Amino acid sequence: QPFKVLATETINGKALEADIYNAIPTEKVDGTCCYVTTYKGQPYLWARLDRKPNKQAEKRFRRFLYSLEDCKEFVWNVEEDFKPVPSTWIPAKDIEFSNGNPLPDENGHMPGWVPVEKNSKQYCWHSSVVNYEPGIALVLKHHADPGLLEISPVPLSEISEQTLELIGTNINANPYGLGSKKQPVHLLVPHGAFEIKNPPTLKQNDILSWFEGCSEGQVEGIVWHCHDGSLIKLHRHHLGLCWPLAETYLNSQPVVISFNRTKYDCDFEPKSLFHHFSNLDGQRFDRLKDIKFND
Repeated sequence: QPFKVLATETINGKALEADIYNAIPTEKVDGTCCYVTTYKGQPYLWARLDRKPNKQAEKRFRRFLYSLEDCKEFVWNVEEDFKPVPSTWIPAKDIEFSNGNPLPDENGHMPGWVPVEKNSKQYCWHSSVVNYEPGIALVLKHHADPGLLEISPVPLSEISEQTLELIGTNINANPYGLGSKKQPVHLLVPHGAFEIKNPPTLKQNDILSWFEGCSEGQVEGIVWHCHDGSLIKLHRHHLGLCWPLAETYLNSQPVVISFNRTKYDCDFEPKSLFHHFSNLDGQRFDRLKDIKFND
């Protein structure tokens, strides 16, 4: 996009309409967005795939964005202006339609999803966190004990129709220091999983001080979950702050591996994350980046 997004001192009208003052503030986790919904009659992990304009349409759209005197709405030809996507592609839920066709957003993209097949080469890091045979995913969330994280297999049926963030070694330059090139580690984090316990007030200076002055503020951003389902995001970059950080709040908490292998009637492939994590059942690490596999 030919512009930079910066936060002002004024709260956006849409945020006020969504009652942001009574919303639940959560940590914005740095990864790639995923979705769990049905495919082939069972819950599947889906990867984010935005349908984007082809070169000619992109040029037309950019000219439109740069020509300030052109005030009429940009018109897309949905059939001809967009690159092809796999036949399994589905548009995101909140996308608008016209004459049965999905419409692009203000950036000229159509957000959507494609199913992650077992052993997918293109989505190999996505497929490493799911096992469709027992129908489970590797999830990072809070443990029942305060101040403790937990990595455990979760039935895909339990997180169906939810969006999650895939984080790890080969995602977004790995800001949380997970795994290594030799032994990549990837995990799913449900959106809204990490509620901010001592959030700043909704004033720019207070938010800036929170990001810069406390350990809980060592995060990529804040996502406010509003009661009407709206999500309001604020990234550190919107305030001119840098990301990633040398130390993150996610890496300041101990983590325990909870993996009851007897629950799953299948043999995990020896090199799979499921096999490695099942061997660490009950083990505790000081930080996510300290997790090492024995074999």
